[in-house]
Amino acid sequence: MNQSIIATLISFVSVVVICPFLIPYLEKLKFGQAERELGPKSHYKKAGTPTMGGIAIIVAICLSCVFFMEDEDSSLLIAIVITVIFGLIGFMDDYIKIVQKNAIQSEKGVSTASLGMWARHKLILQFALSAALALYAMFHPLIGTSIAIPFTANSLDLGYFYIPFVMVVIVAVVNAVNLTDGLDGLASGVTLIVMLFFLMSALSSGYRAMGTLSASVIGACLGFLCYNFNPAKVFMGDTGSMALGGAVAVVSVLTRTELYLMIAGAVFVIEMLSVALQIGYFKLSHGKRLFKMAPIHHHFELTGWSETRIVIVFWAVSAFCVLFSMLSLNLHF
Repeated sequence: MNQSIIATLISFVSVVVICPFLIPYLEKLKFGQAERELGPKSHYKKAGTPTMGGIAIIVAICLSCVFFMEDEDSSLLIAIVITVIFGLIGFMDDYIKIVQKNAIQSEKGVSTASLGMWARHKLILQFALSAALALYAMFHPLIGTSIAIPFTANSLDLGYFYIPFVMVVIVAVVNAVNLTDGLDGLASGVTLIVMLFFLMSALSSGYRAMGTLSASVIGACLGFLCYNFNPAKVFMGDTGSMALGGAVAVVSVLTRTELYLMIAGAVFVIEMLSVALQIGYFKLSHGKRLFKMAPIHHHFELTGWSETRIVIVFWAVSAFCVLFSMLSLNLHF
């Protein structure tokens, strides 16, 4: 437990120290957020806010984990590498959107952000990385192809179906966290709360290395909230959201708690489902919308909820889901 506390403190302090230097540098490079014209009008004022602040999150997680690297097995190194590479995929996406100026200027003076990397290119990279992690977990003596079943003391051995299952889980989680990153403090706060579950899960099941990673993510998110809560001074961008999504997915895989993620990370699941339902309903109804806007946090925003209220309610829902998930930990481990 002491190691987890120290890891949390190191990553928290790292982000708090890095951001005052990183934010002005991002402003100098004109790495500003470009708000989409079709998005909520209340977001127009956010245009120009420095983005790619996820760099601070990634550096903080790495510094914290490296501090304990000698005491852990290879899984911590693998987890960090996977997290960083997902962050790099997000960085490339941000780079295309911002640095190459692949955007247009609307009549209202609000930049309409480009879509960044082509979706199929991102998916190819994400699935390739997910396959590598699945193979590592499959042949790891403490992990294998079994996954824990929530609220039971049983496990399910997926055999060769384990690889495609893990690949889908990882890609889904990474993109779900990315979709959740739409309001000040939303993704960082929800991820922090969800990782509290995985910290407890890792420690109770003997996966100390994953406990260290979980604690590092918690500290990094907590530190980033100092600059990202409304009104945000910096956004994490895809750089941060994909790295955090990668970290959440990696910890769930390497602790065999992929199914628990459906409960503890229910907010992520809801955000992704809202987008899928919106698209599906739009096509089936020939142009009608199920929500005012998706992901669902924008729906609440357009119904009159303040941004801060939405974020706090989503945090509360995440906390409830995490507490509910913790009820079953003693049954299995």
